[in-house]
Amino acid sequence: MADNFDLVIVGAGSAGLVAAGFAAQLGARVALVERARVGGDCTWTGCVPSKALIRVARVAHAVRTAAQYGIGTAPPAVDMAQVRAYVRQAIAEVYQYETPETLRAAGVEVILAPGRFLDAQTLQAGDRRLTAKVFLLCTGARPVLPPIAGLAGVPYLTYEQLFDNDRLPAHLLVAGGGPLGLEMAQAYARLGAQVTVVAERLLPREEPEVAAVLEPVLAGEGIHFARARAQAVHAEGAELVVQAGPTTVRGDLLLVATGRRPVVAGLDLEKAGVAYTAQGIGVDSHLQTSVKHIYAAGDCVGGAQYTHLAGWQAFQAVRNALLPGSSAGFSDAVPAVTFTDPEVARVGCTAAAARQTHGAGVVVSRWDLAHADRAVVENDRHGFYQVVHKKDGTVLGATIVAARAGEAITELTIALQRGLKVSDLAGAIHAYPTYATPVQQLAARVAVADTLGGLTGKLLRGFARGGG
Repeated sequence: MADNFDLVIVGAGSAGLVAAGFAAQLGARVALVERARVGGDCTWTGCVPSKALIRVARVAHAVRTAAQYGIGTAPPAVDMAQVRAYVRQAIAEVYQYETPETLRAAGVEVILAPGRFLDAQTLQAGDRRLTAKVFLLCTGARPVLPPIAGLAGVPYLTYEQLFDNDRLPAHLLVAGGGPLGLEMAQAYARLGAQVTVVAERLLPREEPEVAAVLEPVLAGEGIHFARARAQAVHAEGAELVVQAGPTTVRGDLLLVATGRRPVVAGLDLEKAGVAYTAQGIGVDSHLQTSVKHIYAAGDCVGGAQYTHLAGWQAFQAVRNALLPGSSAGFSDAVPAVTFTDPEVARVGCTAAAARQTHGAGVVVSRWDLAHADRAVVENDRHGFYQVVHKKDGTVLGATIVAARAGEAITELTIALQRGLKVSDLAGAIHAYPTYATPVQQLAARVAVADTLGGLTGKLLRGFARGGG
């Protein structure tokens, strides 16, 4: 006999947790099915452990560079077993609010077993059969392994194993120049390892000016770059040898950080009639799959893969499935942050993408970090604030490279979502000195230039000279 629910969610990562919590608040009878651990990649192998490791590495870097501030220290001694313990402590503190017991107390039935469809109305989860008015698929994504010859025959790590590492390598090789690859390259370099990044380009989805700023910073911290894709790897004793174009690099630990692919296998989606490809589960603008009562959200639908987007989509999917009316499950105003030092934050269009869509009238306004007072006193000199907008000031996108870019991008995200103009940002008083101040300074410069242009500007200047 099957157990019946209002909503059955498959996958207890960021999307599934948000969806379950919201649905329970609505009074729905909810089952949350998870094949591995509640919390998903973000808690166990992604956001939480990576940022904890970055924090430790930042401390080591601060000790190593303290002399520039007039503080004498000995070189830091890194105990990777203790580093791993700190990372695990951070995971445990986050996980305590996501445990099955916590979820059950909030009214969510948690079933720890793989889920697969028997038909469009029935899901098998372990020894239980579940039926529901609505199903929501939040199965996330897994690491992509690139076609590197010999990879299967050598030891390597992806983000799924990296945070269990308790050994500081002599030389870390990182295959991939995306956010994770660069975050971990900088972290391990600051902990004391030699590091080589093997990639054709760094942060290829960002504005080209980002890599122009970030690469010299990373190189200054001792990171080397092999500017080609990893083509082959083999072991020579304890050493790993990677061939990247004409370049050969050697190390004793290999991190493969070349992206993630949606999890669609093992669900028997065919039996439910749900359309999908290797790129993800197909959904419409309201996150509904090809089967009316089955929704999908988060990384498993393909496209951008961010914890915050997954949670937002899951909320929208539950809202659309259980409440009257419907809301869009996609947005142009999705911020992305790479947690290097300096951080890289972006929302909306790059300048090139904006020009393709809106033509040559797109304006790019920029504020250099060297003119941001808070950054100066923090010795944070490498970066910029950039806003892409229409001639009338409507915000189309923004990029920030700075120590606290992830926080500073938020108001630009709101501006993009609400259709605001750059001048709207100028009118709000910003606390000084903060990493938000340059947003106001940039916006004020744009607003004043617009106001003083043309006939209006001539009249205003006349009034200012006493000619009124």
